Amino acid sequence: MNIPAQHLENLFGQFDHNIKIIENGFGVSAVNRGDSVKIIGEESGVEATKNVLNELLSLSKRGNVITEQNVRYAMSLKENLGDHPLVKMDEDLICHTISGKPVKPKTIGQKKYVDAIRNKMIVFGMGPAGTGKTYLAMAMAITAFQAGEVSRIILTRPAIEAGEKLGFLPGDLQSKVDPYLRPLYDALYQIMGAESFQRNMEKGLIEVAPLAYMRGRTLDNAFIILDEAQNTTPAQMKMFLTRIGFGSKAVITGDGTQKDLPGGSISGLDVALKVLAKVDDIGICKLTGEDVVRHPLVQKIVNAYEDYEKNQNKGRKKNDARRK
Repeated sequence: MNIPAQHLENLFGQFDHNIKIIENGFGVSAVNRGDSVKIIGEESGVEATKNVLNELLSLSKRGNVITEQNVRYAMSLKENLGDHPLVKMDEDLICHTISGKPVKPKTIGQKKYVDAIRNKMIVFGMGPAGTGKTYLAMAMAITAFQAGEVSRIILTRPAIEAGEKLGFLPGDLQSKVDPYLRPLYDALYQIMGAESFQRNMEKGLIEVAPLAYMRGRTLDNAFIILDEAQNTTPAQMKMFLTRIGFGSKAVITGDGTQKDLPGGSISGLDVALKVLAKVDDIGICKLTGEDVVRHPLVQKIVNAYEDYEKNQNKGRKKNDARRK
C-alpha cells in the first residue's frame, strides 16, 4: 500500500514501536519501501493491517501525532474502520487546554458520552478509571460556560475517604474539604488555567463543594457535575437530582467497581440507574475497558480486574446453587 514518505515515520512510531505492535497483533510483517509498505502474512491479518494503517494515515494527514493508544484502539476496531470512526472523533473538538492541547473524544464510547451531554439534560457516565468520565464532562462544562450557555459551573463529590480514615484535618472548612475535591481542581487548572479559575471562583461563577452542601438549593442556569457518584447514598442521590433547575445540565459520573461506602450500604448510583432507566431526557452511558485512554497498562489492569470479578460472581452463583 502507498503511504507518503512524510507520514511513514509518524505511522511507524519512534524505533518502529507502532508497527511492531501491529505486526505482533495481526501476525504480519511490514516492510518499508520508500513511499510504500509491503505487508506479508495471512490474508485476514494483511487486510486488518491495511485497514488500521489507512485509518492511522487519515489521522496523520489531519496533523495528529500517532500514539500507542491510537494504534491499539484502531486494532480493536480493525474490521469496523470503513466509516473512519477515529477521524470522526478527531473532528469533534471540545476545547483546548491552557497549554493549547486539543480535548477530543478518543474512543467510540467517549464520542457517544460527549454527544449525550450535548443532547440530554441529565447524563450518567459510568466506567472504570481512565475512561475520561470526569475530564470530558469538565471540558464540556467549561466550554458551555465560556460560550455563555450557562452562567456558572458547580462541581461536587461525596467527601468519603478511599478506605482510609484521615482523622481531623487542620485548617478552616475549605482546607478540610479540599483534599476530597483535588481531582476536580486538577482538571480545572489543566483546561481553564489557575488564574482564570481563581478569578471565576472568587466571583462565585465556579463552585467546588462537597455534596452535603447541595441540600436546600435550587441550581438554575448551571452546569453541574457530580463526581464519584458510586459513593452517594440513595437519599443523597435523590437530593442531588432534585436540585437541578431551569436551564441547567447535570452530569453524574461514577465507577461501580470502586465503592468506598461502609460495608452493606447501597449505592445511590445503582438505585438511580434502575429508577431512571426509562425516563426521557436522561442519558445513560456505560464506558468500558476499551475506552481507557491512560497508559496501556491501565487498560490491562482494568480488564484483568473485570475478568477476576466475573469469575468471582460465577463462583458465588455456583455456590448458591449448591446450597439450594
